[in-house]
Amino acid sequence: MKANFFANMKISRKLVAVFLVTSLVAMGVNIFIYLNLNQALAKIDSVFSSNISLNELSDNLNQLHSGLTGYLETKGTDNLELYYASSQKMNDMMRQLNDDVTDNNVKLSERDIRNMLSTYLKTADEAIQAKRGRNIDEYTEKYNECSKIKDYLNTYIYSVNNEQFRTNSENYMALTKSLRYTEVMSLLIFAVSSVMNVLLIIILTSSITRPLTLLSAKADEISQESPENVEPLEVYSEDEVGKVTRAFNEMLTSIKDYIARIRTQLITQSEMKEKNLLMETHLKDAQLKYLQSQINPHFLFNTLNAGAQLAMMEGADRTVEYIRNMADFFRYNVKKNSDTVRLGEELELVDSYIYIMNVRFAGEILFEKDIDESLLDVIVPSMIIQPLVENSVKYGIKDLEPGEGKVTLVVYREGNCCCIRVSDNGIGTDEEIIAKIMNHEKKPSETGGVGITNVMTRLDLFYNNKEVFEMKSHKNEGTHITIKIPLEDGNV
Repeated sequence: MKANFFANMKISRKLVAVFLVTSLVAMGVNIFIYLNLNQALAKIDSVFSSNISLNELSDNLNQLHSGLTGYLETKGTDNLELYYASSQKMNDMMRQLNDDVTDNNVKLSERDIRNMLSTYLKTADEAIQAKRGRNIDEYTEKYNECSKIKDYLNTYIYSVNNEQFRTNSENYMALTKSLRYTEVMSLLIFAVSSVMNVLLIIILTSSITRPLTLLSAKADEISQESPENVEPLEVYSEDEVGKVTRAFNEMLTSIKDYIARIRTQLITQSEMKEKNLLMETHLKDAQLKYLQSQINPHFLFNTLNAGAQLAMMEGADRTVEYIRNMADFFRYNVKKNSDTVRLGEELELVDSYIYIMNVRFAGEILFEKDIDESLLDVIVPSMIIQPLVENSVKYGIKDLEPGEGKVTLVVYREGNCCCIRVSDNGIGTDEEIIAKIMNHEKKPSETGGVGITNVMTRLDLFYNNKEVFEMKSHKNEGTHITIKIPLEDGNV
């Protein structure tokens, strides 16, 4: 949890945190060293304090006795003041000496010195009083007693001082060793803390520079090879570097998606070009076959002969009508340079074809239409209806008795589709053959016509293999072909 918290901190806060931690560690180490050294020095100072106190005590005792001697000899005021000042100081020093019964030799010696000093001060005060009372014998006796106590105290203090000095010297040596140990430990702690601070700084700088190094290396990798083969970076933190890394990963993903979209678009464009080429090929093939069909000598002879007979039996009006329909029919096939037309134009071509066929076969073809005129402006591929009508005339009703063959053309709206149905009541065909035609496994027998297969292929290409073509037939029950044109992308 703490690691995650530190990783999610901003870089500026990380730097401040590390600075504070290193500063606090350094301060703590310095305080530790300072306290230990001062404690050791205080102990060293206190080692010889007892010797110093005893020496001061001895000096004050000599000064006190000197004041006593001077006053007894001269009865001078200065000597008396010296005596009282020294006496006051001696009382203060005596209070610092031990007065309790103990088994500690040093403390016991202090108690003896204190008792002897009390005796000395009492005897000295008695000598001063005797001097004031002019009792020579008494103050002389008291003074001699004080001198003996003073000499004994000095000797005793000297002895105790020597003994304490020996003990204090041993303590001093021990404290010196402890001071050296404290010094070594302080240096060791300082070195460890310094190493820890350096490691902490290295870890921090690594946490900042390592992701940047990886980011730089990943950018070089993208520049040297395809971005699609580059894996995204792992995000270790939520600081500024982590945010930059996440943005870099998002940019890499966007680049990959863009390249994928461009590749898909190129593939789609290539497929569209290929389909357009196939459409143009099939369209030109259909146009060529139409032209070839229409200039067939036998067909041309029969149609022209029929026109000549009409011209003889009837007036010129019907001949003109016939020739006009022939011209429209030929003109439609010759003039179409595009692959799409209005549905109305396709229906006009069918009308011209039926008119020509009925003139040729003396009106034996029954043709019925049911057209939803709201769909006349629907855009459809060119030459998709007339070949189906021609197929019904040539192969559906050709073997029926004159006047019995019937072709029906219906255009209607169903949902979002414009439906075109061409039906006949002819001989029909087997379902097995229908299945092969729908699967492009078999082409119907054609005498130079465009044919169902060509229409199916062009519709598949034009509408991306959508199921827009449907063919149903049964033996001796006629054939029904339906084309469903999607009404989308602005189509009516």
